[in-house]
Amino acid sequence: MGILKIKTRDSRSNARTGTLSLPHGEVRTPIFMPVGTAGAVKAINHDQLHQMGYRLILANTYHLFLRPGMATIEAFGGLHRFSTWEHNILTDSGGYQVFSLSPFRRITEEGVTFRSHLDGSSHLLTPERIVDIQVAIGSDIQMALDVCTGADVSHQEAQEALDTTIDWARRAHSRWRDRTDGTGYQGHLFGIVQGNFFTDLRDEAVKRTLELDFPGLALGGLSVGEPFARYCEILAHTAPQLPEEKPRYVMGIGTPEYILAAIEQGIDMFDCVFPTRAGRTATLFTTRGRINLRNARFAHDDDPPDPVLDSFGGRQYSLGYLRHLAKSNEILGSMLSTMHNLRFMKWLVDESARAIEEDRFPQFKKEFLDTYFSEPPLVS
Repeated sequence: MGILKIKTRDSRSNARTGTLSLPHGEVRTPIFMPVGTAGAVKAINHDQLHQMGYRLILANTYHLFLRPGMATIEAFGGLHRFSTWEHNILTDSGGYQVFSLSPFRRITEEGVTFRSHLDGSSHLLTPERIVDIQVAIGSDIQMALDVCTGADVSHQEAQEALDTTIDWARRAHSRWRDRTDGTGYQGHLFGIVQGNFFTDLRDEAVKRTLELDFPGLALGGLSVGEPFARYCEILAHTAPQLPEEKPRYVMGIGTPEYILAAIEQGIDMFDCVFPTRAGRTATLFTTRGRINLRNARFAHDDDPPDPVLDSFGGRQYSLGYLRHLAKSNEILGSMLSTMHNLRFMKWLVDESARAIEEDRFPQFKKEFLDTYFSEPPLVS
């Protein structure tokens, strides 16, 4: 039996709702996952995440491996106990760091050699070692090591990255099977479908990845600088080829238009650092678009950030006060803006789920985006 139980489907799109059954509890989908790269979501605590309804957050294997290191995490019995987060954790394999930290890495058939951005030390991470690290972390969902490519690579480069990703996926799957066979570890390994922006390579990636029968599948290599229309094109081409009974995850998307496009194509899971990073730099997501609190127009604004949302759990802070905190570089400003943005993301996926259950998702998507983009974003 799979880990995803589909609850409802929208008749006018591929959108669906469901429930993920994971070692640390059930998670309703669609779900946005806040990113806690080093084991903590910046500027917010676990109790607040719990109160908002988050039951699955993301951490990064590469960064945790470097600091605090596996010896520390293992001494505490895993990341859940170390961080006191009682719910589920998905760990990224470090594949994106292969892409984003290119000056510090070298890819071979064996694995990827990183030069630490902390102290310059060199480390070889193989597909097998990445699985072992994520087992030690206690990941509820772990990702296979992959090679992510930029939007402007050649077909040959994308093919080579795909071949390496598939070879690493095969090795990771074998090691994961060994580590879950009577060991007590119950986490699930997801495969990653690469192929860049070439439809023939996406087709090949789906076919070869499905042969390994992962519990869940991710679409990687999207939202890496391509135009939104190209993202939608590849998403619409690839997502329908994934098995309906397995969870589908698009990695690294965190704006409403990208998320709603993914939900429309039957995607269940997504993550991104952008909502929390934006909050720390005084940018808020609202149902009327993005706003920058440093804009002078908010100096005397007594309204809350968004009339639709209960941004702060019953307490109302005005835009004028939030602007004051941002201009004063007060830590509370980053905390409140982060809280608001994560409540916005939770509201967005919850309202999407409601629209799917009421069989009106395309209508909800259109009405939301019409309002969201009705005015130029106040981001300067």
